[in-house]
Amino acid sequence: MSRSGELFASLPSGIDLCYETFGDPDDPAILLIMGLGGPMGWWTPEFCEQLAGRGFFVIRYDNRDTGRSTKLRQHPVSRVDVVRAFTGLPVLGRVTPPYTLSDLAGDALGLLDHLGIERAHLVGISMGGMIAQTIAIEHPSQALSLTSIMSTTGRRTVGFQHPKVYPVMLSSSGRTRESYVERSLKGSKVIGSPAFPTDEESARARAFETYDRGWTASGVTRQMLAILTQPDRTEALRRLELPALVIHGLSDVLVHRSGGKATADAIPGAEHLEIAGMAHDLPVQLYSTVIDAIVRTTERVHGGATR
Repeated sequence: MSRSGELFASLPSGIDLCYETFGDPDDPAILLIMGLGGPMGWWTPEFCEQLAGRGFFVIRYDNRDTGRSTKLRQHPVSRVDVVRAFTGLPVLGRVTPPYTLSDLAGDALGLLDHLGIERAHLVGISMGGMIAQTIAIEHPSQALSLTSIMSTTGRRTVGFQHPKVYPVMLSSSGRTRESYVERSLKGSKVIGSPAFPTDEESARARAFETYDRGWTASGVTRQMLAILTQPDRTEALRRLELPALVIHGLSDVLVHRSGGKATADAIPGAEHLEIAGMAHDLPVQLYSTVIDAIVRTTERVHGGATR
């Protein structure tokens, strides 16, 4: 299995994205887009290698403000901004985020341009699903297929959070590597899949890797503002003309399953796969289920041409 190692793409926007590829560049490309605060390592090498083994050129990358990609520290934000954006109350003032989901979509397309790829299959988790949807809407000629996992349409009445996640989301990660890891483990227990638990050793190792590769609290806040100020894409999703798959866990407390249902209902002909016992993570026990579904979706474009 060919694996590139970490590389960098310098985009015309001034953003540098860290990325890695798996597989043969001559195979159809799949772009993996991670969610809030998640570096590309959350798409594990095992997942990427299994997907590449099905006949794809797999690309994973760090969104801006995560991992080793550009951090926009020149745009300070605060929890007050998050509260104002979350409530949407005019009395608290309008929040203009440092960047939008469209900007994050532009980063993804810039990476594809850097790699000389005109069209790709898009696979996004949570915020990554929102970015993938945005690419498909705003740049339809570059999207071969769309897989939106544990995500939503941007409509406030769907895909909402369970109240029990608020204390974790709003809690401080502290100032040390160890305090970040302990907070991450607590969060994983709240949003992780009850039927497909991740062992603590693996979860701890992932948290250390996330921190060491360049985690920043302000970066997560900037991404959160992009999410909280996103538009409702429902009507735009109705106009999509591409194979689409929507995956959602029935136990998701961070993005309620209604977000997935609304997404699937909006996209014409979308396959809607709900998984019992899955929450807001991608457990190793479900890799084959998810990969099979992604491949099934891509074959609606290529007519079974993948290996």
